[in-house]
Amino acid sequence: MKDNKSSELKVLIKGINYKFNDLDLLYNALVHRSYINEKKASGLKSNERMEFLGDSILSAVISHLIITRFPDMDEGELSKLRSKLVNEATLSFAAKKINLGKYILLGRGEEITCGMEKPSILADAYEAVIAAVYLDGGFENAFSFVVRQFSTLIDEISQVEIARDYKTELQEKTQELFKVAPKYRLISETGPEHDKIFEVEVFINDEILGKGQGKSKKEAEQSAAMEALGRLRTKTLTHKDVD
Repeated sequence: MKDNKSSELKVLIKGINYKFNDLDLLYNALVHRSYINEKKASGLKSNERMEFLGDSILSAVISHLIITRFPDMDEGELSKLRSKLVNEATLSFAAKKINLGKYILLGRGEEITCGMEKPSILADAYEAVIAAVYLDGGFENAFSFVVRQFSTLIDEISQVEIARDYKTELQEKTQELFKVAPKYRLISETGPEHDKIFEVEVFINDEILGKGQGKSKKEAEQSAAMEALGRLRTKTLTHKDVD
């Protein structure tokens, strides 16, 4: 790679927070196919193969992170959460956080139409960057890069996803069955200030339907709602069998 290109990538490298041994790998991750079409004699390759590899690496890392973070989620719930984290919108958002669009090499047509801001182009380039880190430094470094980029996103998106799947679902179910909304009560709050564990119970008409723990009251409530839904489903199935 030419020295001037290396200099241009310094800010991006700082955002990635990984020191490349072979900067050509990062450079290749930024080459969009439209650029290749206009530079046929350059001998460059587009980032599409790297995007393919990065997609697989990202999926594996995210799967590991969420299965560790949410031990009580079943396969279907984990799949839905993963799809929220690896979709085009989320990846383009992650790409914008490191200002990736500024460095993507585009053909003139894509530049004119602001291709550097298109979610599909940003998402593909982001996955290609993950592949570049992997090819340069191995899976451990790629894993660390994804963790740094996605830890906060996992917390933010998981809260929305869990709330929709459990707490809201429980409220709809109890309204349907009992014509009342569930109530939540904090049972205990343990641990140091920076690492507290909250325990919450949810009940209907003084009957406790579920208990849950979490690192926040909201997370504990979602866990309690999940347990309550399981009990309600069991009761419903039992009544149907009797009928």
